[in-house]
Amino acid sequence: MRYEQITLIDAPLELIWRLTTDIENWPAFLPTVQRVERLDTGELRAGSAARVKQPAQSSAVWTVTHLEPAREFTWETSRPGLRLTGRHLLETAGAGTRMTLVLETTGRAAGVVSALLGGMMRSSLRREAEGFARHATAVR
Repeated sequence: MRYEQITLIDAPLELIWRLTTDIENWPAFLPTVQRVERLDTGELRAGSAARVKQPAQSSAVWTVTHLEPAREFTWETSRPGLRLTGRHLLETAGAGTRMTLVLETTGRAAGVVSALLGGMMRSSLRREAEGFARHATAVR
């Protein structure tokens, strides 16, 4: 299953990219993230990993699988029978930024998980996008 949230943010792409890749600070402004612990150091890059705690979920290690500076970062985590892939896509939209958040579920448990938690996943993407937009306008 694939869930997608597209949001136009009235802030420059460079700022949104900085907020998007500064994952350790997400808990300060995203209601969908309680704690992030980087498992490596330096700039976020392919191979970077972080332990992420989200509401009503156990912690999971997310590993960056693709990063295109100022454009996209994709990361994945696995649980028994399930792989979750999160994508953060940015593009300039006039004077602002179009942010596309994508969550994909694959694996033998994906259908059941999507049936049970699809609404929560859609809501989480929407709340995450709203958190980025609010924070971007506050720090601008």
